[in-house]
Amino acid sequence: MSHLLRTSRLFAWLFLTGLSVAVITVSGFYLYLRPGLPPVEQLLDIKLQTPLRVLSKDNRLIAEFGEKRRTPITIEQIPTLQLQAFMAAEDSRFYEHFGIDIKGLARAAVQLVSTGEIQSGGSTITMQVAKNYFLSRDRTFIRKFREILLALQIERELPKDRILELYLNKIYLGNRAYGLAAAADVYYDKPVNELSLAQMAMLAGLPKAPSAYNPLANPDRAMARRNWILSRMRDLGYITDDAYGLAITAPITASYHGIDPEVDADYVAEMARAEMVRRFGDNAYSDGYTVTLTVDSEKQKAATRALRDGLEAYDHRHGFRGPIGHLDTDTLAAEDPENLILNYPMVADQRPAITLSVNDKAGQATLYARGLGTVVMPFDTMTWARRYKTEDLKGPAPGKPSDVLAPGDVVYVHQQPAATPAEGDIDVAGQGQIQTVALGQIPQVEGALISLDAHTGAIQALSGGYSFSQSKYNRAIQAKRQPGSNFKPFLYLKGLVDGKTAATIYNDAPIVFDDDKLETSWRPENSSGQFYGPTRLREALYTSRNIVSIRLLRDLGISNVLDFLKQLKIPTDNMPNNLSLALGSGLLAPMDMARGIAVIANGGFDVQPYLIDEIRDARGELVYQAPETILCDQACEKDLADEAPGGIEATPGPAIAAEGSDDVTMATADNASKTIDRTHPEPRLMHRLADKRAVYILHSMMKDVIRKGTGRRALVLDRSDLAGKTGTTNDQRDTWFSGFNYQLATTVWVGFDQPTPLGRGEYGASTALPAWIDYMRIALKDTPVSDMPRPNGIVNVRIDPETGLRARPGEDGIFELFREEDAPPPLAPESENQQNGASDDGASRQLF
Repeated sequence: MSHLLRTSRLFAWLFLTGLSVAVITVSGFYLYLRPGLPPVEQLLDIKLQTPLRVLSKDNRLIAEFGEKRRTPITIEQIPTLQLQAFMAAEDSRFYEHFGIDIKGLARAAVQLVSTGEIQSGGSTITMQVAKNYFLSRDRTFIRKFREILLALQIERELPKDRILELYLNKIYLGNRAYGLAAAADVYYDKPVNELSLAQMAMLAGLPKAPSAYNPLANPDRAMARRNWILSRMRDLGYITDDAYGLAITAPITASYHGIDPEVDADYVAEMARAEMVRRFGDNAYSDGYTVTLTVDSEKQKAATRALRDGLEAYDHRHGFRGPIGHLDTDTLAAEDPENLILNYPMVADQRPAITLSVNDKAGQATLYARGLGTVVMPFDTMTWARRYKTEDLKGPAPGKPSDVLAPGDVVYVHQQPAATPAEGDIDVAGQGQIQTVALGQIPQVEGALISLDAHTGAIQALSGGYSFSQSKYNRAIQAKRQPGSNFKPFLYLKGLVDGKTAATIYNDAPIVFDDDKLETSWRPENSSGQFYGPTRLREALYTSRNIVSIRLLRDLGISNVLDFLKQLKIPTDNMPNNLSLALGSGLLAPMDMARGIAVIANGGFDVQPYLIDEIRDARGELVYQAPETILCDQACEKDLADEAPGGIEATPGPAIAAEGSDDVTMATADNASKTIDRTHPEPRLMHRLADKRAVYILHSMMKDVIRKGTGRRALVLDRSDLAGKTGTTNDQRDTWFSGFNYQLATTVWVGFDQPTPLGRGEYGASTALPAWIDYMRIALKDTPVSDMPRPNGIVNVRIDPETGLRARPGEDGIFELFREEDAPPPLAPESENQQNGASDDGASRQLF
């Protein structure tokens, strides 16, 4: 008995000693690690790495930037069954333990011994929160001990629901999806509240091993994991036997759903991305900012489509350059076309396709198109494909499909609406419908379209080229090109400001200049090669007479015109200091041109283009708001000065892009640092840059460009408020159309990146104007006619169109607009007129 007592005492002392050592060891570790543990309050301040989202003005997704896909969600937004699925998989006693689950650790140990693997993890959800937010992935005892201590600390300071919410927003669930909401979108393209029970269980199985249990990469293992979770949910009483029976038999429905922008606006998205990085550095990609742009989604879609259609139309006019590749018969026989076609990228909405067979008798070819499978191309979609030889020369028109395609040819195609096969057609789908495609071709020509709100400068739509994936060069803001006759409205506006009138007559006759600023004698001519004699300025503008423009520039003075361009804030760094300036031989970016046209459109006020309307942080709080724009003349300045002593200073908007640089600076007029606190900045005052009466008369003259001049194609829009100007440079290297009504100003440029001729017969009216029309048809749909209000000091005078002077009673005449002080003088009596004559030195010089 005494031996048993001594043995018991020995074991008791050993136990107490071991326990004391354990307590001392644990206490030592705690005292050692406690100072280095982060405070739990940091959890509430931690910014989840959420990507940058770019939205249109009407909240359509344009783009998302960032390595991690994450959409933060509150626990109230998550269905109870989804919460229970995660607890069944990871921590069924989550609401019962204090951060460490002794029973769970024991169960994990038993599973490891009995099955060789742990199905329900030993770590609690709280421990995983501690690990995911604060600790490294190192598998060391010290890290595990820190994890346990942090879990205990988190449980003391945060409610259970908050801990679970943090967990479900942080966990990685494969395929770049971080957090539950992102995973529901990636795998099922659904919000979390629309998932089925089987889908909930599938997502709950991912935290343990996002790759091994991934339904896309390992469907069998994912299915087994899902079914085990469903059985756990049943055993825990979360679901009924019937619900379990239905869910266990459900097939795997997961598939990858990438970011699916609602608006095709890659050039705009890149401009916004670059500006956000300029403001916030690399944090822009992960701090969850949402940027709302000024771009309207419908206008942007129309701009993208209109420019692409215009470039493709030009490309088709100049012929088919042949297939982009060819596969021999052995390769076609040995390889799956689905794999072969992956070597060719999709560009814009054109798909690469391999020609499988050509049937001249049926008048069609059969192809394998990327993303579509086997398709049919009818011959009537190939008739444009005369072989390209030069920009001015094409081969004969094709008469049958084999004149265009041969088996093995790889070409680009446009998807056409599916149709019911006619007799003799091949039903490639096998379901009573046939997928047809049209022959396409990636244009080599490029272009740009910019549309501005004429009164605020807000960018309504912008496209910087045919396809951003093909070329990231944004021609809208980076290309410097000659505007040609698109420049003339600025010259004519200077003339009107300086006292010339729409009725002023210049002689459209041959002229030779021996200018010491030009290398050789210069003999300018009109695009038609003809001369038309005495011509009123109105007619000279709408028919785009070059000689008249040169004579006008000579009268106004080159330096005076350059000073006027600076007054309009049009860049003059690349403008020539000679008479070729009249023909638009300087260099301007399409954005510069659009801005200048917007100044004319709004009646002569300054315009500063801007793209960003507002920025919000991950919490939805406003970080930046674009300031209100006020068009301000002298009366406006006086009123503001009376309301606020000292007045409000006009905010100079920065340039849209630095020349020769890919960095973009948006004209958001905030002049803010990376930490922005001016969420409600003072208004931007846009001052008057040109006399409103002169601008009003110029509106009238530019409307005639569309009514009866080089822009007559725009009459198809059936609107009376449109005005514009075409532009074409020497050898048709650059072609333009800029047009507007009182609210909206839009510029289109078309040309090759390396300036080369577009070909005979290609002018602004045939290349740029069709794209402008297609865009404005959508942009102005259901909008009322908007004309510039007629200012005071404008008079209508009946004139003789041959002389520009007042018409006498009984003579043929037309009405013309004048500023009061510039109107032709009243007619003198006929006898006095005969004695004194009607000509003067000024008129003589204009004529000769």
